[in-house]
Amino acid sequence: MSGSRQLCTFVVDDLHLGVDVTDVQEVIRYQQMTAVPLAPEVVLGLINLRGQIVTVLDLRAMLGLPPLQSDELPTNVVIRGGQDEAVSVLVDSLSDVVDTDDADFEPVPPTLSGPARDLVLGAYKLPDGLLLVLDTHRVRSVDRPTVAIA
Repeated sequence: MSGSRQLCTFVVDDLHLGVDVTDVQEVIRYQQMTAVPLAPEVVLGLINLRGQIVTVLDLRAMLGLPPLQSDELPTNVVIRGGQDEAVSVLVDSLSDVVDTDDADFEPVPPTLSGPARDLVLGAYKLPDGLLLVLDTHRVRSVDRPTVAIA
């Protein structure tokens, strides 16, 4: 008997990506950020989410993609971490919550190359294409600034 899981899905460039719904704290509209001097290129800044300081990561940069060339603002997908830590990844647009079957899960496709290959756990075959599953642990483990609040 195979298992199933629900994935929160979104689009970045032409990639259809997803993360387990249990890893998603919330989805919020684009927020103004406070820049972090000397932070890695993928760290766009920090946002204050009801008193929780959250690092905002540029998922396009992490995947080796060019910056968003649209007038549309990206969306924040806030991913839970351990010990009340969370990070936000900016995505081009939000899709649906998708029910998947473990029998449809495949290893990382050989056609996926570059930085994206290291951030993807595998793919689900869906009727309209592949849904790549992001490795939230690797996404969260990018060098992030530490912030001390006095």
